[in-house]
Amino acid sequence: MSYYQYKSSNNTNRNRRPSYPRSNSRGPKKDYINPSRFIQSAKLETELEYKPTHSFSDFEVDSIIHENLSRKNFTFPTAIQDQTIPHGLSGKDIVGIANTGTGKTAAFAIPLLHKLMSDKNSAALIMAPTRELAQQIEEECRSIAKGSGIHGAILIGGVSMGPQLKDLRMNPQIVIGTPGRIKDHATQGTLKLERFNIIVLDEVDRMLDMGFINDITHILNRTAPKKQSFFFSATLDSRVKTIIEGFSSDPVHIIVKTGDTSSNVEQNIITYMGKEEKIKKLHDLLIQDGVTKILVFDDTHRSVEKLSKELELRGFETDAIHGGKSQAQRQRALKRFKDNQVKVLVATDVAARGIDVVDITHVVNYSTPQTYGDYVHRIGRAGRAGRLGYALTFIEK
Repeated sequence: MSYYQYKSSNNTNRNRRPSYPRSNSRGPKKDYINPSRFIQSAKLETELEYKPTHSFSDFEVDSIIHENLSRKNFTFPTAIQDQTIPHGLSGKDIVGIANTGTGKTAAFAIPLLHKLMSDKNSAALIMAPTRELAQQIEEECRSIAKGSGIHGAILIGGVSMGPQLKDLRMNPQIVIGTPGRIKDHATQGTLKLERFNIIVLDEVDRMLDMGFINDITHILNRTAPKKQSFFFSATLDSRVKTIIEGFSSDPVHIIVKTGDTSSNVEQNIITYMGKEEKIKKLHDLLIQDGVTKILVFDDTHRSVEKLSKELELRGFETDAIHGGKSQAQRQRALKRFKDNQVKVLVATDVAARGIDVVDITHVVNYSTPQTYGDYVHRIGRAGRAGRLGYALTFIEK
């Protein structure tokens, strides 16, 4: 179906196991992180305002895109958009290094969708680490391409294959999904990868952290030999460089990353002794003035459910999200959180990768993250769109 009427499926295949492995009660071994790394003052007052070279009206794109951008009140681009879109429109391969929440999706979506509108033989494949991020990319692309007639499909786990197969039979020009489900369709012959001459990998570093390197390599090796590639990542380590060097040609590097963590986030720790003091201190935090929308991280499916129920018993409007829930359940929980129907969302690290809720005031690490990189992604959920956010990490005395 076309983008002006496209709707992703929420039908859950009850016989299919969750895409994420079940955590044991103790959780995997964690890296040691010195608690001092969880303490940092926000630098909101010193952040320099970016002055874009272009306005969105300057970009030479299809009039439908201009109309939709205007409807979305897009006037001036962010730094990553301002610097990426002109190179993307010229057909260059792009490597974008930027913090989370900087507008990366529009940076690749605008040149990509313009190409699809001007060349009906082109097709784009976009890969993201999680279902949530894939859905957010699909929503953004759909809003920018509204009325264009471009056909799209979203391929993610946790939902029935049926609607996806139906969309793929329409030969969609744009396919968005997670590497595992994309590979499933390619292996079954329901997705012809050689059609795709525009490739986007969003949050490359997170996909590699999640063990998708073999799936990504398998997929990219089977796409069109001559293609335009977009790679976006918060970091540029040796693993990311290997993927980029293997599947791009003379890419333009655009670096607008400002640091390891959001400068808009005030970071501190909360010390406790024993479980009773720990939950009491969380309770006291949640009733403070100014604590209006909170994302609380815990280690495992079981601990997330237990903490969510405990907070409900204490009178808080709470929901939970983790890999053991169906995609429909996760979507409902996230929507309730976005719509302010619940104040607290308790989550495993699945929520750190791709959830974009701009008005989260506090991120609480009820359990410490596996790695410092996970910490960076967790706290990046606060302090978005120029707001001041807070990140608090519980440390046992």
